[in-house]
Amino acid sequence: MTKYGLIIFIWVGILFPQSNLEKGMTAYNRRAEGSIEDQANPKQINDAIEFFQFAVDESKVEAVVGLLKSYYFKGKYVAKTEDEQKVIYNSAKELALENLDKYPKNVELHFWYLSNLGSWAEVYGILTAAKEGVADQMKDHALTIIELNPNYEDGGGYFMLGAVHYKSPYIPFFLSWPDNDEAIKWLKKANETGEAKPVQKVYLAKALYKNKEKSSAISLLEEVTNMTPTKVESLADWEQIKKARILLKEYR
Repeated sequence: MTKYGLIIFIWVGILFPQSNLEKGMTAYNRRAEGSIEDQANPKQINDAIEFFQFAVDESKVEAVVGLLKSYYFKGKYVAKTEDEQKVIYNSAKELALENLDKYPKNVELHFWYLSNLGSWAEVYGILTAAKEGVADQMKDHALTIIELNPNYEDGGGYFMLGAVHYKSPYIPFFLSWPDNDEAIKWLKKANETGEAKPVQKVYLAKALYKNKEKSSAISLLEEVTNMTPTKVESLADWEQIKKARILLKEYR
């Protein structure tokens, strides 16, 4: 940037300062800076959370969604212990529940609530998740996402529905609907909607392997291990590449 260009940039910033929402989005979009594979530098996401929290106080639903995304990212790629993750995902869960009744048609709110809720269930365990009715909640919200926008996050609603069928335990008379055939059906639908995400491929591979379709599962996992992480989603991509490598060793 030239000296005059820098002067203009500074004056634009003075005359048209960013809102807290815009600052939060800027920080969130820089969340991968300084990361090493699937380990994030916490600075940008912590800044994003701070600015989004200010914007939430200004009654911005976009800030609620941004904060849910940031909580999910921090829990996945910054938190070092389960106790840290529990604090983060509890905050996300409470925030989403406070806003879902206000914005029942906001597909982003439903999706990022489920993203955090699924992670919440992982760190708290199957029994706690079952007592809280997490599986039923995830199924219902996934169907809502499909109804509102089936293309959101490249078939995110289909993916969530398939994932909850795959991960939820079958418990007679209590949780009798989880079914691996349904998991495969919806995970395939997710992979065929938009651009298949690595996490969608990994989940489909696991469901196929459970269904004795070993060669198809291995083929999908090889696709993931051979991919080049994208710039925007590099941490999520690395997370799935590492998972795919571990699964390939098990499945071969």
